[in-house]
Amino acid sequence: MKESGLTWLTLFASSGTLVCCALPIILVTLGLGAAVASITSAFPFLVTLSQHKIWVFIFSGLMLILSGWLMYRPGRTCPANTELAEMCSRTQIWNRRVFWVSVAIWSTGFFAAYLALPLRVWLGF
Repeated sequence: MKESGLTWLTLFASSGTLVCCALPIILVTLGLGAAVASITSAFPFLVTLSQHKIWVFIFSGLMLILSGWLMYRPGRTCPANTELAEMCSRTQIWNRRVFWVSVAIWSTGFFAAYLALPLRVWLGF
């Protein structure tokens, strides 16, 4: 069940992209710049994450690719034992749910960090 641990690690890594990049941009866009200032003063590591966001995105993206490959690679089977097969099936379902939540979080962070401002400038807002 190594996929399970990797899937949860991927969720953690992709959440880092949301916290470092998407959340501050969304809060500032909503006019909550003071909230961003207080969050970054309370959690100074967010500034470091933002400064190195390209590495955060690369690492979490690679984790997503690896996790997706482990879950959807050809030849994956569950054991023949009924109890183990049921547990394996439930674990696969949860791993896939966590994986797709991680993909959604990563995509949201990527959009906010790299696409939102150029799109806004292009549209003239």
